[in-house]
Amino acid sequence: MTTPVCTSASRAAVPVPPSYGADARYATYARYSSFSSYVRARGPVLLRTARSLTANPSDAEDLLQTALTKTYVAWERIEDHRALDGYVRRALLNTRTSQWRKRKVDEFACDEMPEPDVVPAPDPAEQQALRDAMWRAVMKLPDRQRAMVVLRYYEDLSEAQTAEVLGVSVGTVKSAVSRALGKLREDSELAPVR
Repeated sequence: MTTPVCTSASRAAVPVPPSYGADARYATYARYSSFSSYVRARGPVLLRTARSLTANPSDAEDLLQTALTKTYVAWERIEDHRALDGYVRRALLNTRTSQWRKRKVDEFACDEMPEPDVVPAPDPAEQQALRDAMWRAVMKLPDRQRAMVVLRYYEDLSEAQTAEVLGVSVGTVKSAVSRALGKLREDSELAPVR
């Protein structure tokens, strides 16, 4: 002979015991024998809660749907059906918090397209004049410093590669390039660049 097992659905269908007569909330929640009856009865109240968490009514409906889905999955594990509203509200809040954390970029509709920031293009003539002035200043450097500056900045070699090409130490390259850059900073033809 098997003993009948009391599940949460059958437990809710049991008549309210007299000891709970004073607890009106138990009588209210005891009638939710199924998930669908709970959603029909409490849906509008829960939707108001969802709307308080979002600015858009459509987002509030989506949020409530997600929270109710989580509740449906856990329906058999919820022992106290008097706490269903609290469970759904917690699901609403947790879901909304997750949405805030995942939010990347909000898109906003506007009446007019914003004007793109116009960055003035540099004048090609000015750029060429600057390159010519820089080259003339480099040509004024002593031969050894000029060779190191050309290899480092025009040929884009590393300090070690420059040292290897010229047959000198890396320290020599560093000090010579540093002195050469100092002379270039002092060149009067490059004064407008500073």
